[in-house]
Amino acid sequence: MKDKANHQLNDGLKYDRQHIWHPYSSLVNPLPCYSVEKAEGVYITLESGEKLVDGMASWWCAIHGYNHPVLNQAINDQLQQMSHVMFGGLTHQPAIQLAEQLIRITPESLQTVFFCDSGSVAVEVAIKMAMQYWQAKGDKTKTKLLTIKNGYHGDTFAAMSVCDPVNGMHHLFSSLLPKHFFVESPNCQNNQQWCLQDMQAMTATLEQHHHEIAAIILEPIVQGAGGMRIYAPDYLAHARKLCDQYDVLLIADEIATGFGRTGQLFACEHANICPDIMCLGKAMTGGYLSMAATLATEKIGRIISTADPGVFMHGPTFMGNPLACAVSLASIQLLLDSSWQQNIIKLEQQMIESLMPCQNHSKVKDVRVLGAIGVIELNDDVDVASLQQKFVKMGVWIRPFRNLIYIMPPYIIKPEQLKKLTDAMLASL
Repeated sequence: MKDKANHQLNDGLKYDRQHIWHPYSSLVNPLPCYSVEKAEGVYITLESGEKLVDGMASWWCAIHGYNHPVLNQAINDQLQQMSHVMFGGLTHQPAIQLAEQLIRITPESLQTVFFCDSGSVAVEVAIKMAMQYWQAKGDKTKTKLLTIKNGYHGDTFAAMSVCDPVNGMHHLFSSLLPKHFFVESPNCQNNQQWCLQDMQAMTATLEQHHHEIAAIILEPIVQGAGGMRIYAPDYLAHARKLCDQYDVLLIADEIATGFGRTGQLFACEHANICPDIMCLGKAMTGGYLSMAATLATEKIGRIISTADPGVFMHGPTFMGNPLACAVSLASIQLLLDSSWQQNIIKLEQQMIESLMPCQNHSKVKDVRVLGAIGVIELNDDVDVASLQQKFVKMGVWIRPFRNLIYIMPPYIIKPEQLKKLTDAMLASL
């Protein structure tokens, strides 16, 4: 029986390698892929038998861990009513209640909600909102965006156009993408390192080009897949002031940072600012379904809606999916009802104590910790396939990229489970 199971597993992995695209994968020379049998709590169990502590929270979204009874129940309850209904001309209570909750917990000025399919689409929607806003105001010159290097905002075309143009993942398409303004990303990891000089490039670009710029788009406080970089809240606060000074909108991409990851419910709260548009995703459903939202101020909604053509020009088929809305509502409430902030503080402290001592290692360029994010940046790129294999043997799931070994675990992780992750990170050096 065991031989038959192993044969099926090997056949399945072989078929996968030959026919299935994985994120950023090759069909000619694919990276090894591990077949998952089940996931529960903070553990991923492979079909080959290994039980792994998940350090990635499934790319940062499974904040409550896997197979959570509250979220399972929310899905099952909603399934008895309806799994999906078109959002054009129809609405439903899960969407209404989720919108109410999002407006309640996000910065006060954000009063309108557009439900999306994914984080990339949320960014597309935010960019379209900014562009249509200025069109509605009769200003057709504001067609550019301003952002900082080392950013990542998604894999669709508008989102790709504001990812890092050199060190990002989309330089292959650079000749096809709209051209926007990029300035150097800040080097200040905290407010003690902050100085006004960090804003010089952004200030100079706005002084010269503000009449062309519709919005600044930033990942607040933490730049995610572009390099896992952390910067000072004062930088974000000053960017907000510059947007007000030069009449430019501010888009906060909180897809990776939202719902507690940085130690605040939203990373904008570190700087005590409110963006004009905010993108949410990833953790919103607790990792159960693809779902995102773009929130905007009442002013943006009103101006777009009172100028030709009188509507916002976007409408995904699965917008406002009832299952996704129901599980999002349950996930957010589960977070708010927990001691999530105290848990994040404990995770942060344990990672600081565990990871910071390796700063002096010859292979290490930098170590960064904020909230439930722990990063070791190396001097050189890693061999992802071989390192991944070693991590699996150590009983952990950590997915490095380029020269970064990092973890963003579920918030429910226990100290001994987190220690297993940090020990594996240190052993990999």
